[in-house]
Amino acid sequence: MDINQLVLSYIGVRRAIGISGLVLPILLGPVGYFLFGVEIQDNMSSYYHTPLRDIFVGMMCAIGIFLLCYRGYHWVENWTANIGCVSALGVALFPLDANSDPLHQRSIVGYIHTFSGGVFFLTLAFYSLYHFPRNSNKADEFEQHPWERNFIYRSSGLLILTSMSVMGFYLFLLSASWKDRLNTYNLLFWMEWLAVWAFAAAWLTKGRTLLGDIAVDLLAIQREAIAERLKSFKG
Repeated sequence: MDINQLVLSYIGVRRAIGISGLVLPILLGPVGYFLFGVEIQDNMSSYYHTPLRDIFVGMMCAIGIFLLCYRGYHWVENWTANIGCVSALGVALFPLDANSDPLHQRSIVGYIHTFSGGVFFLTLAFYSLYHFPRNSNKADEFEQHPWERNFIYRSSGLLILTSMSVMGFYLFLLSASWKDRLNTYNLLFWMEWLAVWAFAAAWLTKGRTLLGDIAVDLLAIQREAIAERLKSFKG
């Protein structure tokens, strides 16, 4: 396989990971509700105990395998992908205990799931904040508008960390009464949706999908317009 085929192969893996993250919350939430009558769950992991279990497990396994197949520019990036693969499979194959708080499980399997979920999101944040911006200037990437792409990568990473912080505050610091109140609004589910879409945005941008390129071009046009306006003010 020559270098061009290799680059195209990695682009395909990036797109597959991004698309998987994009559609997963939609399939579990709106599609599950309107087509299968499954109520919005407290968190995505709780869908394991609903008729949508196969969708949740299948999509997480797919993301894990795609990460296993992905190879970057450095051994650290390769190990990040491997850790992401193992954690995604941990989320898929070690279910959260039914009707439980993620921090208070009734089994070792449940605790493995909780730990795997945290590692999975941290891995994705690391890609967005470190690997993708670091690689954006590599010679074989041929990426246009690197500043705008790096803005999307870093914004995605910060959104993932922000979502994790909100979930951590909910799990570790809130009283049981406040948790019950926020559970009526499915706080964890929406925070997980935000984090998953943030990582999907980064991978779709890195995979040069049409949606990602449109976002990059719009950011570039806006930045150029602001630069021109600043020049006119100075003139």
